[in-house]
Amino acid sequence: MNAAGRGLLVLLRHGQSEWNRSHRFTGWADPVLTARGGREAAAAGLALAAAGVGPDVLVTSLLHRATETVEGVVAAAGWAGVAVRAT
Repeated sequence: MNAAGRGLLVLLRHGQSEWNRSHRFTGWADPVLTARGGREAAAAGLALAAAGVGPDVLVTSLLHRATETVEGVVAAAGWAGVAVRAT
């Protein structure tokens, strides 16, 4: 729910990966995040928390860049108790 108590869908792209940094198309390849990508995830988590976003569930793909991004967002936003579903 958002601060107004209404349902809210937030779509968040993963942080910078090793392949993004080298301008390579990632597709289904599974590179990890760079240090910058980790900082981007943390910044997104802080911004979402500051905006009053409090998710009921987080959904991510099984790719490392996506799961690492979700972990960074969760840690920065303080959402340790929020369910994360990887599909």
